[in-house]
Amino acid sequence: MKQALLSCLYLFLLACSGHQPASHLKTFSIHTQISHLPYPVSNHAVAQTAYQGEVQFFFFNGLTNDKTHADVTNKAWVWREKQWQALTVPNSQPAVLASVAASVNNQVYLFGGYTVAADGSEKSSPLVWRIDGDTLEWRAMPEMPTPVDDSVALVFQNRYIYLVSGWHDVDNVDLVQVFDTLENTWQQATPFPIPAVFGHAAAIVGNQMLVCDGVKVIWESESKKRFEASPVCALGAIDENDITQINWQDINHYSGVAHYRMAAASDNHFAVFVGGSDNPYNYNGIGYDGVPSQASSGIRVFDFNTKTWQSNDNQLSPNMDHRGLLKAHDEFIILGGMKTDQELSPHIIKFNIKSLN
Repeated sequence: MKQALLSCLYLFLLACSGHQPASHLKTFSIHTQISHLPYPVSNHAVAQTAYQGEVQFFFFNGLTNDKTHADVTNKAWVWREKQWQALTVPNSQPAVLASVAASVNNQVYLFGGYTVAADGSEKSSPLVWRIDGDTLEWRAMPEMPTPVDDSVALVFQNRYIYLVSGWHDVDNVDLVQVFDTLENTWQQATPFPIPAVFGHAAAIVGNQMLVCDGVKVIWESESKKRFEASPVCALGAIDENDITQINWQDINHYSGVAHYRMAAASDNHFAVFVGGSDNPYNYNGIGYDGVPSQASSGIRVFDFNTKTWQSNDNQLSPNMDHRGLLKAHDEFIILGGMKTDQELSPHIIKFNIKSLN
């Protein structure tokens, strides 16, 4: 899937893109606190729920140790009562990368991911699990109609989970698959209108979802393809009377340069995107162009009310290879990821943005 060489990565310059420049976060303030995960890990799913009045954090699957196919894991952990506790993972859950998770009514829903074989072949997993936020028990849910990995999961009305685009076995799909956590059923929503991507990032506020960046596929022949960064954002408004209908529109990009596998979350009427890399890469952090990818320290904030961007660079430690950004109280939380020079991170980075409070 993602092991083809990227023969040409287009970095869209702001002057050529027609996008309006993002304004600087003039009232921006950040505080970073670093602690540790049980081990360094990246490309793992993350989620949070509450337990006995306290926030608890989860992470699932991902890449460890030497970043080979043998270092893909299916382990899962929860931060509860001030310590990390290993979860009992069902035997049918394979070791995967690029799974994604979301929380609804104190339940965590874990979707997909892809397996990596010794010969480098990859397969998208159809599996969906519900993990109880209190008992930590796993229950199998109906499988994805089209298995995807490297997707995004967005929660609407504390009931529906939208999986937007993503990779399926050999190519991206433009599908928007909706899981109803009340009925345990799947529906198809209005397709993603811009080039289908993997490794994108997204956030939702009310009925509006913002999806940015990722990697699109350029097919040069029936058997030859290349991967190209997609510096595009789409804003989708969900019809509250018909949750399968989404009114998509293009929205100004924050810079004109895409960042692969950013972490994203919402806060009030803002979407916050952090980190990522401007050079898309295979799971080991080496770019499809053969150049080691470098992590970004950038923070990009979108205001859903004004439809404008603010940004700030060089505030966080450079980070990439994320599946989500968590938010607890007034802090954003990054669990692990990949640092500069392809080093896996065991760190937990907490920060806040004063201008959003």
